[in-house]
Amino acid sequence: METNLKEICRDIRCDIMTCIGHLGVGHVGGCLSVVELLAVLYFEAMHIDPANPTMAGRDRLICSKGHAGPAVYATLANRGYFDKKELLTLNQGGTHLPSHCDMNLTRGIDMTTGSLGQGFSCAVGAALGSKLEKDGATIYAIIGDGESQEGQIWEAAMFASAKQLDNLIAFTDYNKLQIDDTVANVNDIAPLADKWTAFGWHVIEVEDGNDVEQVSAAVAHAKGNIGSGRPTMVILNTVKGCGVSFIEKLGVANHNTQVSEADAQRAIAEIRGEE
Repeated sequence: METNLKEICRDIRCDIMTCIGHLGVGHVGGCLSVVELLAVLYFEAMHIDPANPTMAGRDRLICSKGHAGPAVYATLANRGYFDKKELLTLNQGGTHLPSHCDMNLTRGIDMTTGSLGQGFSCAVGAALGSKLEKDGATIYAIIGDGESQEGQIWEAAMFASAKQLDNLIAFTDYNKLQIDDTVANVNDIAPLADKWTAFGWHVIEVEDGNDVEQVSAAVAHAKGNIGSGRPTMVILNTVKGCGVSFIEKLGVANHNTQVSEADAQRAIAEIRGEE
């Protein structure tokens, strides 16, 4: 599929701001930081079919940092899983798009997530299941840097390495901020690459995780590691709130913040280069 990933990223960012602005509040910071990754996965890397979202042998994405659900929804809508009009129902009564990902409600969501750490364990289980089924699927997982303070992450990491789950490619959204302070101040996870290496993973570090070309190259590198006997961790150095200057400037406060429709329109103008 021929794609313009930079334009897709702009569309996804605009749709994130539209749906959160319509609701009035949301996890905008951590949604904006993973846009490039989602664009690369859904429009370039993954073996999927929006017309058949439960297709056997499909690749799967499990967003363990489930509060980035609006970013995943915006990506799914742009990829054709459902009509973009549904984005305006985000987290409202009767919606198919709750604040956190729910596989029972949303077309294209492969695992319900939100309790930090649990989604990653599910991704490891999915990778093991795929190995047993020999269906050729690649399992992708996204974890947060604050989430990486959870012990469950490291239990799952150890198991994935022990079982040689080289069909598992995980990503850390390393934006250095969490809900109420910097990651370093709460419980520092550095040196992160060394930790994953020590757990037996193949590690790729991306200097700018909001540069779609760098992300694309890293994903291609990670896919090339399939068959090595080691799962892969891609550490993406990102900016929380990336692409919207007034959201970025909020720093720690942008984790979950109020966004008016006027704020959303201001953000969209900036994303589109119209300011």
